Amino acid sequence: MKKILIIAAVAAACLCIISCNNNTEQNKTAQTNAETTTTDIMEVDQLLADADSLVGREVTFQGVCTHTCKHGARKIFIMGSDDTQVIRVEAGDLGAFSQDCVNNIVTVTGKLMEQRIDEMYLQNWEAQAQAQTAEHHGETEAGCDSEKNARGETGNSVAERIADFRRRIAEEKAQSGKNYLSFYYVEASSYEIER
Repeated sequence: MKKILIIAAVAAACLCIISCNNNTEQNKTAQTNAETTTTDIMEVDQLLADADSLVGREVTFQGVCTHTCKHGARKIFIMGSDDTQVIRVEAGDLGAFSQDCVNNIVTVTGKLMEQRIDEMYLQNWEAQAQAQTAEHHGETEAGCDSEKNARGETGNSVAERIADFRRRIAEEKAQSGKNYLSFYYVEASSYEIER
């Protein structure tokens, strides 16, 4: 009888140890899943650094919203570690962004897109400017400051901006052989203001 009680006690202890180990493994799995979810949210700097390989894919990232487009809040600009790390986000099917985005951390999910500026793009822009059919962003001919900042523009008129792009395309061609500049933006499918 004594042997049976000892065996039962040992079996109960083993079950307890196995159960505790299973709980530990479940907790580790839950923690890993939580960490994976957290790390799936990129910072703007990382998104821009990896942009070439992410074009056309869904991304989730966050940063501080520095500006909402005054023309219906269809665009916002999200900044990373400094004002040289900025990406434009377009509302697309969302319609518009809340004005509450400005000066808050915003998490965005959407498709990363590439805009290429090459000589044909610049020639079309010049023709539109001459015909006065070019779409205007911002309050003056200089354009939207946030858009210009995101693309590293320095010109204060359409002609200066186009000349600046031509200079930069020539530099890019000399450096990498590419005869265009790539700028990235995100077509948002959802966003959340972190408070």
